[in-house]
Amino acid sequence: MNPPGHGLAVALVLALAACSTGGHLADGDGVYAPGLAGKADTDGLIVGHRLMAAGEYELALDAYTRAAAQQGLNVDTLSALGSANLRLGRLGQAESLLRRAAKEAPDFAPAWNNLGVLLMEKGDFGEAAEVFRRAYATDNGNSDQIRENLRLALSKRDALIYDPAQENQNLELVRRADGDTIEPL
Repeated sequence: MNPPGHGLAVALVLALAACSTGGHLADGDGVYAPGLAGKADTDGLIVGHRLMAAGEYELALDAYTRAAAQQGLNVDTLSALGSANLRLGRLGQAESLLRRAAKEAPDFAPAWNNLGVLLMEKGDFGEAAEVFRRAYATDNGNSDQIRENLRLALSKRDALIYDPAQENQNLELVRRADGDTIEPL
C-alpha cells in the first residue's frame, strides 16, 4: 500500500518534469537518435552519368532505375536507361527504350543519337545514318559528337572509304546537360 500523500508527490514530480527544459541533453551535450530520413538530395541521373563516365554501367543502370522511380519514365530517364543497357550489350532492351524516348520527345537529340549508336552496333548503317541526321538537325548542328557519329555512319553506309583505322573508332553516346546543351555520356 502507498503511504498517504504518495499520489500527490507523484503528480508533483510529473508536473515538474513537464516543465523541465530537457536537462543536459537539450544543450547539445548528448547523443540524439536521428530523425526521419528526408527526401534524397542526390539526382539519380547525375549519379548515373558519372558512373557511365567511369565505365560502371551496371551501377549506372541501377542509378537510372532509381531516377526513373523518382521522376517517372520521362525522356531523360528512358534515354539514360537505354544508353546503360546499350553499354551492357542488351541491345533489345536498349532499342525499345531509346525508340520510346525518341518517339515521346522527337526534338530530344540525345535519344536520336544514342539510338543511332545502337543501330551502328547492330550493323544497320542506313537507318543509323538517318537517325544521326535527325539528331544533328534536332540539335541545329551544335554537337561535334553527333556530327562525327553521322560522318561515320554515312561512311559505313556508303562504303566510300575502307580505312582500317576506322574500325577502331568509337561512336559516342550523348546526354542532355544543363539547359539544352549536349555532352558526351
